[in-house]
Amino acid sequence: MKTRKLGTLEVSEIGMGCMGFSHGYGQIPDEATSIEAILAGYEAGCTFFDTAEAYGPNLLPKNRGHNERIVGKAMKRLGVPRKDYVIATKLHLPTDEAKAKGVYQAIRDHLLASLERLEMEYADLYYLHRINPDIPVEEVAEAMGKLVGEKLILGWGLSQVPVTVIERAHNIYPVSAVQNIYSMVERDVEENVIPYCLEHGIGVVPFSPIASGLLSGKITANTEFEKNDDVRNWVPQLKKENIVGNQPIIDLLWQFAGLKEATPAQISLAWMLHKYPNVVPIPGSKNKGRILENLKASEVVLSEDEFQRLEKALSECEIHGHRGFDESEKNRFLGRR
Repeated sequence: MKTRKLGTLEVSEIGMGCMGFSHGYGQIPDEATSIEAILAGYEAGCTFFDTAEAYGPNLLPKNRGHNERIVGKAMKRLGVPRKDYVIATKLHLPTDEAKAKGVYQAIRDHLLASLERLEMEYADLYYLHRINPDIPVEEVAEAMGKLVGEKLILGWGLSQVPVTVIERAHNIYPVSAVQNIYSMVERDVEENVIPYCLEHGIGVVPFSPIASGLLSGKITANTEFEKNDDVRNWVPQLKKENIVGNQPIIDLLWQFAGLKEATPAQISLAWMLHKYPNVVPIPGSKNKGRILENLKASEVVLSEDEFQRLEKALSECEIHGHRGFDESEKNRFLGRR
């Protein structure tokens, strides 16, 4: 698979969002099945794996680190040199903890706990999962710079943030990547975030690039999602009326999928890869077959003419449902990602 840069980190142009092995899509698979899926992803060319301390069943505090442990075990089973893959994980930073310990020490403690669960000596990329308005992002950036100096991380990032926050952080210590929601039905980041990041050498890592499955073409207004721990019950585009309203976009994807002998999901990923050189999507799934399908989107190459036709047709479609990307610890999506 071709590679791209997130700051100075070189990664496969499509990564793997590992959350679904622990949370977010209903019943989770057993550990062995999850590890098998991660290994299959690596064999298919993926070198970039995204996890977080929070990812565990129902996001309960007692389940913290569930996903990191799975990713760590998979990488250990892989048995390749550490430099051959890139691991991203994330932390939430509570106000009381930062005040009691200081921002640097609090972040460092979270990181060391993550590294213990991952069974690794360093994390390639460490994100602040959500901005805490009580804690200046400049202090977070300074702390992250110290952790880079200690070789505990190689780069750092922010998630669900606007340009104003990215700029404040980047001015203190260079940001490697911004992980915001981005897909054909969530395009707010195209206005300012992606252009700013492109100009400043920052990678953009879209989560939910297939809109929680909507852009796969497999979800209909009659689709029922699991009742327990399934964020798809809360995703705006997956409300029944919005599934119906967004059908023209799905029809468009099916049209191009037929032309390219691909799937709608692959077309949606190929579209963003063609559009921006600094974008590295991390589609997530708990299903090995779906993971491999998504990774094969790297083999779907749109010509400039095809891209322009797709872009024009997409611009004529009305988008139904909206989440947005400006979130914080005090202003969070109901799905609690």
